[in-house]
Amino acid sequence: MEDQDKKEQNGYTGEIKGGMRPSMKLVIMGIVDKKPKSIEVILSAKPQEEEEEPAGDVGLQMKVSFMDKAVQRNACLAGKWGPCENTLSFFPFAPGEAFKMEIVCEHQQFRILVDGQPLCGFNHRLSHLASLTSLRVFGDLQLTKVA
Repeated sequence: MEDQDKKEQNGYTGEIKGGMRPSMKLVIMGIVDKKPKSIEVILSAKPQEEEEEPAGDVGLQMKVSFMDKAVQRNACLAGKWGPCENTLSFFPFAPGEAFKMEIVCEHQQFRILVDGQPLCGFNHRLSHLASLTSLRVFGDLQLTKVA
């Protein structure tokens, strides 16, 4: 159980005032742990405090898997997850290395850049972007900045 608590301390849950909208940018900076398994970034309609309660819509769930060298993206609308996307041009994360991830909200999609390089896009599946008011970042990393 102690391990779980430590994980959550590395995490971050914050409010996005007024929700997401086109031309908005979120910046997540951190250092990947020495022996990472995964990092997750979730943009959702409300923070999921309790695992049991039905969560709000998730506009973007991004899961970085170090074993698969993959970044999976998905969205959850009305409690149903859609098809997972994981095409990548490259895998930018390395154990023990710092990174800067930018999530740029455009009219049609979220554009994700890492260290200034375009990593992938994720088309909006949720029409009401302003309802995305919660940002969660957790996993095997030390966050240095979230803006």
